[in-house]
Amino acid sequence: MMKIIGAIFIIAATTWTGFEAARHLSERPRQLRQLKSALQSLEAEIMYGHTPLHEAARRLSTQLSKPLSWFFEAFAKKLTGTETTVKEAWESSLKEVWKMTALKQGEFEIMNQFGETLGRHDRYSQQKQIMLTLSHLEREEADASERQAKYEKMVKSLGFLSGLLLTILLI
Repeated sequence: MMKIIGAIFIIAATTWTGFEAARHLSERPRQLRQLKSALQSLEAEIMYGHTPLHEAARRLSTQLSKPLSWFFEAFAKKLTGTETTVKEAWESSLKEVWKMTALKQGEFEIMNQFGETLGRHDRYSQQKQIMLTLSHLEREEADASERQAKYEKMVKSLGFLSGLLLTILLI
């Protein structure tokens, strides 16, 4: 009886691990789409709304879901609450929230480079920087979607099958 209960726990744990890994694979493209949408909204706020950066970031934080909303919220707070440059506020907010996202190092570098140019140029140059960042994120999203399609089902199956193998070896 104890062996059966143990086997069920092992299979359940490894299956859950496989599903969590698959969820992580599906989260990345979703977060990239959200990030692209946020940058497009930021562009609209800058170009057409003439909204100050801290106000635009605050508005974005209310529109997005977590963890990206936390990023823009932290960015807005750093801009208004402390004497810091836009680049430093962007970078520290990015580092703060990045480990809670499903995004990879490549996306971090893209966003970090964008933060270096944020607020330094006129509106039209800023628009070009946003477009450049969006094109880079588009490429990363295509890669993330490809990885999801390729590995999501395999990771789920691997979780279950590894539990089954471990159970068979222990019994």
